[in-house]
Amino acid sequence: MLKEFREFAVRGNVVDMAVGIIIGAAFGKIVDSLVKDVIMPPIGLLLGKVDFANLFVVLKQGAQAGPYLSVEAAQKAGAVTFNYGVFVNTVISFVIVAFAVFLLVRAINEMRRKEEQKPAEPAATPEEITLLREIRDAVRK
Repeated sequence: MLKEFREFAVRGNVVDMAVGIIIGAAFGKIVDSLVKDVIMPPIGLLLGKVDFANLFVVLKQGAQAGPYLSVEAAQKAGAVTFNYGVFVNTVISFVIVAFAVFLLVRAINEMRRKEEQKPAEPAATPEEITLLREIRDAVRK
């Protein structure tokens, strides 16, 4: 059983999948930072200095009554909040990741199509046919 597991784990598909998961996790962090640190600040500035990560609605006051300046302050006070700004950031991150994956799959499919369109080299002529042609040519002479 250990031998079978080792064969399974060392097989190319499993290793490729593991590499893909690791790179995907790192890519997700990059996209998250891109959305949170690069894309959302200018959008928030255009919309009146709004920090999307701190857009929330208090559903239930905490031990200390609000108003709360941030989601973190509300949660420290024990308030129950509806954090729609974080959701907006997450949706934007998803859209960016989905678009990047779409572009990757599109490029891979394009390469596959080009490979399929390459004309196949003609198969080598069987030896019997070559011999028959030589005989035919010798008879003609």
